[in-house]
Amino acid sequence: MNRHLSLIESDFEQLEKKTLPRFPFCYLTFKEENGEGHVFEVKDISYSGMQLGLKSGNHKFSKDDHISGNLQWIDRNISILGNVKWTTDNRLGVEFSSKQSARDEIDSFLEVSSITKLLKPLHKMDHGIDTPSNLKCWLRADGPFEVFTWQHNDGEFSRFQILMMENFVEWEDGKGLKTARVMSKRDIDTPLMTEDEIVFKIDPGLDSDKLSMAKNLLTGLSQEQLSENTRDFMLLKLG
Repeated sequence: MNRHLSLIESDFEQLEKKTLPRFPFCYLTFKEENGEGHVFEVKDISYSGMQLGLKSGNHKFSKDDHISGNLQWIDRNISILGNVKWTTDNRLGVEFSSKQSARDEIDSFLEVSSITKLLKPLHKMDHGIDTPSNLKCWLRADGPFEVFTWQHNDGEFSRFQILMMENFVEWEDGKGLKTARVMSKRDIDTPLMTEDEIVFKIDPGLDSDKLSMAKNLLTGLSQEQLSENTRDFMLLKLG
């Protein structure tokens, strides 16, 4: 599935659109307390905010509303305070409270060493979802944190991608390494596959912080999650 299309360049930025498989289940949720008690799926999260979505029904939040509730991820949870920055009928964007204590809690909740333990090897599990034939490995934790490795027809690595919230790292055979930031994401449902269409802003040079985050993520993986050979290859390409 090599659909790396729609490359847009300008004097100010370079945007690239990619299509990646989407796992249809989400275990990272937010239950709000100062409204109707909706339980939202956390579509995206970063150290500064999150995007929430309802599977059914609409919310009544408006831009600049205060929001509070509980962020739950399997057996972990924290209380959240924030402000609504944008809304649609069933989605909203939330900026976390700027209080240092609140930011410290978020930083701890999203610590890479903790996320690594939650990455599930979907390529080894039967979830009844179709995946591209050249997808060799797919690790995923909500947030999203995802690792994809792809192969040529002869089984050799063709590329790998590491998605860490709004941060993105990719290596491609013959093209090398790049880092980027997630700008937007759109669900695509086809008869054969569930996918995300993601627009990335490509960094003008390699971002050392993104590369360091990716290496920390990979270093903490077990052999049950990712084979030693695959991990060593990826770490080598990350420098």
